[in-house]
Amino acid sequence: MESRDVKVPGNVEVLLEGGSVRVNGPLGTLSEDFSHVLSVRLVKEGDVVRVETLGKSRRKELAAIGTVAAHIRNMITGVTKGYTYKLKIVYAHFPMSVKVQRDRVVIENFTGERRPRFAEVLENVKVSVEGDDVVVKGLSIGDVSQTAANIEQATRVKAKDPRVFLDGIYVYDRSEGM
Repeated sequence: MESRDVKVPGNVEVLLEGGSVRVNGPLGTLSEDFSHVLSVRLVKEGDVVRVETLGKSRRKELAAIGTVAAHIRNMITGVTKGYTYKLKIVYAHFPMSVKVQRDRVVIENFTGERRPRFAEVLENVKVSVEGDDVVVKGLSIGDVSQTAANIEQATRVKAKDPRVFLDGIYVYDRSEGM
């Protein structure tokens, strides 16, 4: 039987309920359900969360415990520091306009197009436009990175040579801390 230990800092509280994990910290609360990972058991012992396999430790079970342990570590980092992604607005000829409207990012005048492009902003993620930068902040690394990917994909060049038309919005910095 193999296991991975995740150390829990003093200012963070981890609650295990069946297959789900809830992490409370100074910045907020995150929860995730791991009940679909059948080969893994979660046990809390003091200030350590132990992720262990059930039965034989084969390759898939070892990969599963490593993945679940990494998710829990990311949740702890999220509620203590948070995550920030920075994206750069790049254009050559047509200056594009980027605005945040509630739960989406609106990109206008991308390569001279008349119709605006939209990118979805996931729940509990804050997006702001600061000059030529788009800053994406949040507690969940999955939600922050997916929102950044949505913005990047909204400005993908489709019917032109991407080596020539380098316009778009690109991630240039990923960091912990808000």
